[in-house]
Amino acid sequence: MAAVNGPSKTLLWSGIGVAGAGLIALLLVAFTDLGKADQIASVVGAVLAAVGLGLSLWAQFGRGGQAAPVEASGTRSVAAGGSIGVVVTGDGAQATAAPPAMPAGGPAATGPVTASGERSVAAGGDIGSVSTGDA
Repeated sequence: MAAVNGPSKTLLWSGIGVAGAGLIALLLVAFTDLGKADQIASVVGAVLAAVGLGLSLWAQFGRGGQAAPVEASGTRSVAAGGSIGVVVTGDGAQATAAPPAMPAGGPAATGPVTASGERSVAAGGDIGSVSTGDA
């Protein structure tokens, strides 16, 4: 399971807090007036269902498929929208037998990733090992 970071983690804990507070409030009302608790639960349930539907639709379609443009121009240039393990662009240079361990970083870039010079390398995420010179 992937770790939740940044705004997603905040939203997750906010949702858990609101749900917990709502549950406690409904239990308190249920012990004093069961009829009133039933009415409140019906209205709150309908509102939360509508909000959940809206959030689901936004998560599915609201981002507009914003893929980060990735460009590589120039002799032997390399560009990647995510992490790069090993890159070798030099004459006679060879990749190591086992790539080094990738650092634990954040998510890939959301903006453009461009490598525009001879043997240039750009990554939207982490870079493990790069060799752009001749061996």
